[in-house]
Amino acid sequence: MASTPESLDPADPYARSAQTFPVLTAEMIARVAAFGTEEAVEEGAMLYRRGDHSVDFFLCLSGGIAIVDTDSEGRDHVFHIHEAGQFTGELDLFNDRKILVSARALPGTRVVRIERAAFRRMMAAEPDIGEIVMRAFILRRVGLLRHSDAGVALAGPGHGADMGRIETFLTRNAMPHRRIDTDTDPDAAGFLECLALTDADLPVVVLEGRVLRNPTNAALADALGLATSLDPEHVHDVAVVGAGPAGLAAAVYAASEGLDSIVIEAVAPGGQAGTSSKIENYLGFPTGISGQALAGRAQVQAQKFGARLLVSRSVVRIECEERPLRLHLDDGATLQARAVVVATGARYRKLDLPRYAELEGNGIYYAATAMEAGLCAGSEVVVVGGGNSAGQAAVFLARHAAHVHVLVRGPGLAATMSRYLIDRIEASERITLHPFTEVTALEGERALTGLEWTDRKTGATEHRKVGALFVMIGAVPNTGWLEGCVDLDARGFVQTGSGETFFCSTAPGVFAVGDVRAGSVKRVASGVGEGSVVVSAIHRYLEPAAE
Repeated sequence: MASTPESLDPADPYARSAQTFPVLTAEMIARVAAFGTEEAVEEGAMLYRRGDHSVDFFLCLSGGIAIVDTDSEGRDHVFHIHEAGQFTGELDLFNDRKILVSARALPGTRVVRIERAAFRRMMAAEPDIGEIVMRAFILRRVGLLRHSDAGVALAGPGHGADMGRIETFLTRNAMPHRRIDTDTDPDAAGFLECLALTDADLPVVVLEGRVLRNPTNAALADALGLATSLDPEHVHDVAVVGAGPAGLAAAVYAASEGLDSIVIEAVAPGGQAGTSSKIENYLGFPTGISGQALAGRAQVQAQKFGARLLVSRSVVRIECEERPLRLHLDDGATLQARAVVVATGARYRKLDLPRYAELEGNGIYYAATAMEAGLCAGSEVVVVGGGNSAGQAAVFLARHAAHVHVLVRGPGLAATMSRYLIDRIEASERITLHPFTEVTALEGERALTGLEWTDRKTGATEHRKVGALFVMIGAVPNTGWLEGCVDLDARGFVQTGSGETFFCSTAPGVFAVGDVRAGSVKRVASGVGEGSVVVSAIHRYLEPAAE
């Protein structure tokens, strides 16, 4: 490892070596070995290389396995050595993505090689070992993220919209990366000169010796190996469209019950909940959990049971006149499924203001995570909205910003926000609530530097210098791709039945869960509940075809 445990934060996974890099007992080693084959490996031989797909699981019996990281300049360094009783791998062993690191044999190395299918059988058959492996894999990915090991380099102006878009995509997809702000980082000039880049090329992503100039999310996903290959002739049992809490829950329960499941997600797992800095009223997490952490765990669960995840692809149309159902993606690909779960949630509402579009991502944000907080640290910020997401954002940002102003059009928060958040806002000296107030003008050239708000009752205006504007005024359903297939209500939400057909749309085989469903409770917990329960309705629908 790059740092010694004594020099690390106790919360750092690399400081928790007994869990992050556990040593199995002799009895556990014997059980694991039953699923693979023992091999002697020559010194210097590569067990796998960064960029490989579907690599095997290796248990070290003797010698050692060096885990090698390649930095953004193409240099290799060893950041961990697996010794006897330890095993290789991290979360990418549960999917078909590119492996982030390389593994090289040291002198006298003997291993047990377990192929991918046998690895899944081992995880299911040996739950106590599976728990150790799963915990280690999660902690290793957290360590990679924390230390930017095995990552890519992202370089560009810190407040640039595309810079923010790419960093958000990398962060929410749990991809380690080194961020280089070309406006402030003293190393930026040398980095750009080394790669013969100019300001016109920015932002850029550098990975595996390649330079991607302002890539789209889809192009970046393909380069990172996040994309999943599709067979247009293969018929899935269930296709879940949207990887928010409801969609991920549906995938976990469907896959765990043996259904051939695939999840299609346009940006990253988590949906709107994935942007929440801390969810404190979710059952089982008394100290709270970030939306990204919750989504990450759910994603790992779904993949553990065999669900496939297709990231950075959107469904643009569905054919529901014939069976199986056929989904058309934005890249021209198609996939077939016997049942479809609509879990596309909603997209953020925006303010109707001049220059709003050009300042999106340059000071106007829809999520308050550590990334956005870092961009506006020490300055005043404005949060617009009176719902729980706005309250969570205000409380979180108050720890980083000089002051947080919460603007609502109505008289207060009682009608729209949970009481525990209202109490925290009222108790904080760094948060001020402004009722009957709305933003009426934006200021700034390359990035937002200030704004004007107006008291709707008195007409009085006030100008403030701010570092960021967080807009959290609700959302509208993502249902345009369902046009002509299912009935929608007047606001565009999917209409469903009642009783045993509670989640069934008006099109056979098409189900709706979570925020996109008309009449649903817009809460993370209710979305998870709907996603888990809908699988029973899917089974009932699929049973006649199986007979």
